[in-house]
Amino acid sequence: MKELQHLNRYFLKYRGRLLLGLFVTIVAAVFKLLVPIVIGDTLNIVEQYINGDVTDLSEVKSELLTNIFLIIGTTILAALFTFIMRQTIIVVSRYIEFDLKNEVFEQYQRLSLSFYKQNRTGDLMNRISEDVSKVRMYTGPAVMYSTTTVTLFIVVISYMFYKAPILSLYAIAPLPLLSILIYKLSIAIHKRSTIVQQYLSKLTTYTQESFSGIAVIKAYGIEPRTNTNFVELAEGSKEKNIDLAKVQALFFPLMILLIGVSNILVIYIGGNQFIDGKIDFGTIIEFLIYVNMLTWPVAIVGWVSSMVQQAEASQKRINEFLQEEPAIQNTVDQPTPVKGKITFNELSFTYPDTNITALKNISFSVNPGETLSIIGNTGSGKSTILELIGRLYDVEDSMLTIDEQPIKQLNLDSLRSAIGYVPQDAFLFSDSIRNNIKFGKEDATDAEVMNAAKRAAVHTNIVGFSKGYDTILGERGITLSGGQKQRVSIARAIIKDPQILLFDDCLSAVDTETEEEILQNLHEIAQDKTTIIVSHRVSSAKNADKIIVLEEGKIIQQGTHNELVNIQGYYKELYAKQLHEKEM
Repeated sequence: MKELQHLNRYFLKYRGRLLLGLFVTIVAAVFKLLVPIVIGDTLNIVEQYINGDVTDLSEVKSELLTNIFLIIGTTILAALFTFIMRQTIIVVSRYIEFDLKNEVFEQYQRLSLSFYKQNRTGDLMNRISEDVSKVRMYTGPAVMYSTTTVTLFIVVISYMFYKAPILSLYAIAPLPLLSILIYKLSIAIHKRSTIVQQYLSKLTTYTQESFSGIAVIKAYGIEPRTNTNFVELAEGSKEKNIDLAKVQALFFPLMILLIGVSNILVIYIGGNQFIDGKIDFGTIIEFLIYVNMLTWPVAIVGWVSSMVQQAEASQKRINEFLQEEPAIQNTVDQPTPVKGKITFNELSFTYPDTNITALKNISFSVNPGETLSIIGNTGSGKSTILELIGRLYDVEDSMLTIDEQPIKQLNLDSLRSAIGYVPQDAFLFSDSIRNNIKFGKEDATDAEVMNAAKRAAVHTNIVGFSKGYDTILGERGITLSGGQKQRVSIARAIIKDPQILLFDDCLSAVDTETEEEILQNLHEIAQDKTTIIVSHRVSSAKNADKIIVLEEGKIIQQGTHNELVNIQGYYKELYAKQLHEKEM
């Protein structure tokens, strides 16, 4: 249980509720013990009256009525305390589940971009959902049932041996066997459950990808093949579920069989002792009730063992991520103002996960109020420059400075708060258009949202929708066209009003007239801001204060538009080619 020690902090946090739950568990067990005693006493009273040992009928009726009220009262109290027990221990497990999920989610947000490139989204989701749920079973049901089992065993078996030692030995003889068999059965169920979960994961992943790529499936007419693959996965899942059901089907019959054996032993041995005058008739009934009362807690031993094993395995998986240290550390606690002067000084960068060298000896500087445009072929390192400015990866201190300070010496939150970043692949959430834009500024007014949309040249499109800004987007913004998604993403960056604006080829899906309108608007709002525009189009770069051309991670040209079109090289060729395409 080494991995589960991580949960001790939460047990300590909710120790008051847990101690109350443990106390109530003991009280509930005591009241459960009283019910069979009263029932046995009642039967003895009836037996004495039948045998003529007691002749006063009114006295018998009075005692029976008293016992009936005692049985009802103790049953109600036992039920009440059992309810309180569940309300304390199970509720605590939900609190711990809530805290653990928050801890995992906060850790996910702390971890660097490289971590997400190395781990699958499905695995991340599984650890924060399925694994945490299995851990909750340990912090709640496992604790509760273990406490109940221990308490009942101590209280009930102690009383049974006090009342009839020989009969007690025969009564509980099958219970250890039941516990062992249930434990073995639980292991088999656990193995099959794991396989079922794996198939379910495959089925869910395949279904999700099919729905997400439904447009491609329809375009290529591969619905029959897709359906065949789905049926194969579903058949495999069905077979594994049937295998699981076969094992689970043994659980209750096995338990009933061993309960029956215990009952037979109690009736036979107890009957002989009653005939010999060693015990009274009520004791036999008490023991029958106690055997049935103990059967489920004994069976629970195997189930709890399985729960603890699963929780241990799940917590180990969770701990692997919780112990992961972010590659990007915030080394400055105090907020640091960012004005926006960016300097690259002979910067070279190799991606740690792929070992691909993306940049080689890059040097340039851009000041607040200036616009830098970066041109180059795919894979030339353009996006890498933006990622380094946002400190998604680290480089040596002297290679990249912001406001003449090494980027590591800036507070990470202050740095990223000062950046408005529009990625190449615009990501929109399954929410309203208004809230997607307000993602850049949570407390923005409707007027600010509308103004940002106008500057991004998307306002006219939005008001054309039946619900306007309240239009709910599909997954990843699928409701909108590519150009509309890019412009909403630009509006999100504009409304943030950051000191540094980074645009990563975010105008590739808009027409040239709309592009010109957006660039003009950006020129107006970026007078005192540092703006970097990555693009494949000369039209997006020509009005920049400075242009650099990248090729295989190196700067091969730099200057203004007028300077670069007058010298032979990549930029002039690209300009001529795109100008010809526009004329065509």
